[in-house]
Amino acid sequence: MSPTPSKAQLMELLAHSVSTHYADFTAAAADMSLTSSQAKTLSVLRRAPASMRSLAVTLSCDASNMTGIIDRLEKRDLVHREVSATDRRVKNVALTEEGEKAIDTIRERMERTQTGLDQLSDDERAELFRLLTVVFPR
Repeated sequence: MSPTPSKAQLMELLAHSVSTHYADFTAAAADMSLTSSQAKTLSVLRRAPASMRSLAVTLSCDASNMTGIIDRLEKRDLVHREVSATDRRVKNVALTEEGEKAIDTIRERMERTQTGLDQLSDDERAELFRLLTVVFPR
């Protein structure tokens, strides 16, 4: 039986996993002529529409940068702005059908990540999912 990994070892493995995943994501986004910030925005919006302010907070960027990112995505018909149902002063950003296809394609093209996940059994995938939701609750 192998010894229990330390927190430091887990932190190192998580850091390596995240950087590998991010490099894979960035390369797949670039293949679609998107910056990593644009692709991350699509990824966040894949979960649900969001206000410009919440996008800026989630992506840790300045609101003026967020406006530029959304403007460029909107020009490519990947997102659209809509008035909030609860506050007419707020503009929410939502994915278009093309935006959904784009983020799905990026994820499909993440070869290193896809290859790694393909090596897991169904039970291992379920366990990984469970553990990740414990460590990083939504």
